[in-house]
Amino acid sequence: MPQITVQYPEALASGFDRRGFALAAHTAASGLISSALGGFKTRFLVLDETVVGDGNPNHHMVHAIVDILPGRPAELKTRLGVLVLGLLGAHLTIPGECLVQVTTEVRELHGYHQLVLP
Repeated sequence: MPQITVQYPEALASGFDRRGFALAAHTAASGLISSALGGFKTRFLVLDETVVGDGNPNHHMVHAIVDILPGRPAELKTRLGVLVLGLLGAHLTIPGECLVQVTTEVRELHGYHQLVLP
């Protein structure tokens, strides 16, 4: 059930191993939060425009939102956020002139419903 949404600018697309990140995050997070590997889903959203700080065009952001079902302790959610943050950093190759702020947010999903079709 966990869903990961990663937002990143087009300028970083060629240096972002998105599939590698997703597979690593699914595997590592599955064990950490005791959730079935087959239920993980990750989507990537390219941001058309971002402005970081003073607007320097070489400054970028990557942000991951990790949505999980409620009921897990705060400490576990913190560990999940740190895990995803580290995996993002490991799967990004940053061009030499760029500065990138990488952030994560772990949220609880309330009212989540799912239908799996053949």
